[in-house]
Amino acid sequence: MEQKLNNLKLTVAEGMDFPKEIVAGIPSVTVVGQCEVIIENHKGILSFEDEFMKINTKLGVLNIKGENLEIIFIGGNTITVGGKFKGLSYGEDL
Repeated sequence: MEQKLNNLKLTVAEGMDFPKEIVAGIPSVTVVGQCEVIIENHKGILSFEDEFMKINTKLGVLNIKGENLEIIFIGGNTITVGGKFKGLSYGEDL
């Protein structure tokens, strides 16, 4: 039932030219070079260290691996992370 509702939301979003990620609540991850990642529609930070970060999303855990990771901005449903990134992945471990 939930999948049908999500599919309906995506169909309506496409028909009305709304961004799919906003309507369906799925995360939008923007990588700017090797030094900044912007995550929208997150569900919270699970862990944060200098070289590893876990962020909860509707699609699962987003893992960020890098050096000198820092939270540049956090507000509403958006997090901006800075540092030198080595990898991003969904799942339990990178």
